[in-house]
Amino acid sequence: MSKAKWMSISEVRESIAASSSEEVTSSYLDTISKSKINGYVTINEGAIARAQDIDNDKLGEGHDGVLAGVPIAIKDNISTKGIQTTCSSKILQGYVPPYNAHVIERLLDAGAVILGKTNMDEFAMGTSTESSHYGTTLNPWNLERVPGGSSGGSAAVVAASEAPISLGSDTGGSVRCPAAFCGVVGIKPTYGGISRYGLISYANSLEQIGPIATNVSDIATIMDVIGGHDPRDSTSIKQEIAYRDSLVDDVSGLKIGVPDEYFAEGIDEGVEKTVWAAIQKFEDMGATWEKVSMPHTKYALPAYYVIAMSEASSNLARFDGTRYGHVEQGENWHVMASRTRAKGFGEEVKRRILLGTYALSAVYHDKYYLKALKVRTLVKQDFDKALSNVDVLMAPTMPTPAFKIGEKIEDPLALYLTDVNTVPINLAGVPSISMPCGLVDGLPVGLQIIGKHFDESTIMRAAYSFEQNTDHLAKRPAGVE
Repeated sequence: MSKAKWMSISEVRESIAASSSEEVTSSYLDTISKSKINGYVTINEGAIARAQDIDNDKLGEGHDGVLAGVPIAIKDNISTKGIQTTCSSKILQGYVPPYNAHVIERLLDAGAVILGKTNMDEFAMGTSTESSHYGTTLNPWNLERVPGGSSGGSAAVVAASEAPISLGSDTGGSVRCPAAFCGVVGIKPTYGGISRYGLISYANSLEQIGPIATNVSDIATIMDVIGGHDPRDSTSIKQEIAYRDSLVDDVSGLKIGVPDEYFAEGIDEGVEKTVWAAIQKFEDMGATWEKVSMPHTKYALPAYYVIAMSEASSNLARFDGTRYGHVEQGENWHVMASRTRAKGFGEEVKRRILLGTYALSAVYHDKYYLKALKVRTLVKQDFDKALSNVDVLMAPTMPTPAFKIGEKIEDPLALYLTDVNTVPINLAGVPSISMPCGLVDGLPVGLQIIGKHFDESTIMRAAYSFEQNTDHLAKRPAGVE
């Protein structure tokens, strides 16, 4: 493993069998130490010791798990006991959680080795990983381009072979956007399908943890590990899904709906052609497609941002300097909290807190927040109606390939508009997977496959079949085999 190489979970396990988890983990850590992409905020100092324990059979049943000895990267807003977790914010610098998130418990039980915590937009607020207190993550395909966000670090380290798999979180496209920009696979599960216990909240009613990998099979493997009910999360659904059982190379008779609204003004011509070529490939494989209309899509973006910012203004009220993380001293609590938030939060976080507080105020609650909730219901009804006649929906994940660093960061509205094809899925709570379907000007394009509630099996079957019958995942960033 002297040269960076994309490796599946099964290939990593084979490498471990031929050498050791310690050697494989050390190889990834060595690659990270030489990296130029700034994908990690924190490296787990206990990674080698964990790998050694697995090699020496000191962990009981864990060493036999499906991920025994397999390294994994974790987004920096998921609690990891004993490992700094900052949400890429100054205000949480130095915070070390005393407990593991539910998904981390599941991963450790399966034998995984945590490499470290990945860079992200501060508190998951962004589409480019440019709002991180720890600097921008670079896209491995082109170091002048953004990796997407907010889980940009999680996607970039997988694309750069600095981890075989990773976890991100998706509030309005934050797994699918970076997966598309970095040419890897990422899934936003059905809301309630994966426990959010231990995920530091941005917008509770929208966000879900989701894995990122180099192939669909690994996505299914991780979903089998972290999915399922958790009584500590009131939104967790008591429904078990065998994700790997859905990996069948057969889309005969699959009915695809193509929403006109997802190919609207502003979509890059090359992206549009590439996604339509992918849909045509599905037709060649035995599927059928028809156009569908989702008329309330144009209202989804403003509704999403009103809801997300409103929930953020409530969730981030807990960060005042009295409990954990950064603190600025003051003569009383009000001064201390004000100074702490002023210096601890970045500009984008402050902007969203202010806008959310404004939308929730007594004067504007009904005008903005209540109206946004009504729009959310209409968007969900659009999905219910469209998916009653077809099996899946297909559309571009992002309207353009990865844009240049600095191109949109000074124009928040332009940055928000890039989420136009991803936020409706979070409003509706349905599952969606993004996977590579080609290149435009040397940059990856993502195909988004959207399914019915708790029907990840169908979107994974479609994605797996596409993967098996195309060579898009054979295309790698320069310097990665």
